Amino acid sequence: MTVEEFEEFYAHAVGRLTGQLYVMLGDLHEAQDVVQEAFVRGWSRRRQLDGDGAPEAWIRTVAWRLAVSRWRGRRRSDDAWQRHGGAQSVEGPGPEPVALVSALRELSPRQRRTVVLHYVCDLSVDQIAAETGVSSGTVKTHLHRGRAALADRLTDTTDTTDPADRSDRTGPTDPIASHRSHDSHAEEAPGA
Repeated sequence: MTVEEFEEFYAHAVGRLTGQLYVMLGDLHEAQDVVQEAFVRGWSRRRQLDGDGAPEAWIRTVAWRLAVSRWRGRRRSDDAWQRHGGAQSVEGPGPEPVALVSALRELSPRQRRTVVLHYVCDLSVDQIAAETGVSSGTVKTHLHRGRAALADRLTDTTDTTDPADRSDRTGPTDPIASHRSHDSHAEEAPGA
């Protein structure tokens, strides 16, 4: 099979084979994966596929064998987990990280990226400017506006003062730092 013939074969057969494997496996994503993998393997054997006279059957057989191999791997993995006590349950995130992520989603994509690069990835303004391709002044603007928007959306859960009283404080508020510092205090508390 030439490259053009293989491409034509792929275009005509991929949907049909995916549908067939979907019916066999009962999982569309798994069917798509194994059919794609079978075509990748068929690409390197395209000259032999032409001589066989049944390239679609070969692809279907390879896809089926890949699916069976994956099932066996998953079963071995499940058996190993059960022999060793299974997976330990992991607690979900606390309310502070959930609130922070929710508030970050409300920022514009540029502000969100800048705020995350600065506070989560710990990059400097100049490093952010270089990575994002904007000027340092633009980075500072995004940080300022992002912090202002987050300050409106986040409240410090450890602060018991009335929100109206907090407006009298001097200095800029840094909601991410307050959540970061709250998280570090929460980590230290159990061992103290």
